[in-house]
Amino acid sequence: MALKKTQNNTSEFAVIATGGKQYKVSVGDSVKIEKMIGEFKVGDKITFDKVLLVDNGKDTTIGTPTIKGAEVIGTLEKIDRAAKVIVIHYKQKSRYFKKNGHRQPYFQVKIESIK
Repeated sequence: MALKKTQNNTSEFAVIATGGKQYKVSVGDSVKIEKMIGEFKVGDKITFDKVLLVDNGKDTTIGTPTIKGAEVIGTLEKIDRAAKVIVIHYKQKSRYFKKNGHRQPYFQVKIESIK
């Protein structure tokens, strides 16, 4: 799944970990992340507590591995699935052909604040 986000011109940013991936986010960004376990609906507040790095423009705080007490809060904008990926298994001369499609679910989250 390709990372698609809109970037603001603010100097404050954070690096969060969710869904086995790391994302660099700032306030106002819209980020596509892996679908999270649990019951969520559009408009819910999502708190990311695995904050790896925070930079406010003057000083940088780096976690070991995470920063205790730091959190990034976002609002769930959209729950959707990515474009279909076609997977084909084929072996020549043996009449073996399998074709499957897969659509990866994702959340689109708008970052509200970095604390």
